[in-house]
Amino acid sequence: MPLDQLKNANNRAVGTKQVLKAIEDNNVSLVFVAQDADAKLIEPIKKSSVEHGIDVICVSQRIDLGQACGIDVGAAAAAILKD
Repeated sequence: MPLDQLKNANNRAVGTKQVLKAIEDNNVSLVFVAQDADAKLIEPIKKSSVEHGIDVICVSQRIDLGQACGIDVGAAAAAILKD
C-alpha cells in the first residue's frame, strides 16, 4: 500500500508549502495529495509534479494522509524526499 511507503519513509515533507518547495528544489521522489483537500491547494502541487516528472498518488482523505505522516491532523499533501 502506498501510504505504507510514506509512513516508513526516512525523510518526508508534510503540508502544501513544504511539498511544493521540495518539488521545486528537485528533492522529491513521490507525492501524495488528499482528494478531499481544497483544489486551490493541491492543483499547484499536481501541476509542478507533472512538470518535474514526479508520480502523484491520490489519497481519499486528509486525515488518512496526516496519520501516515505521524500527525494528529489532516494533511492536504505530503511527499517522500530523495535520500
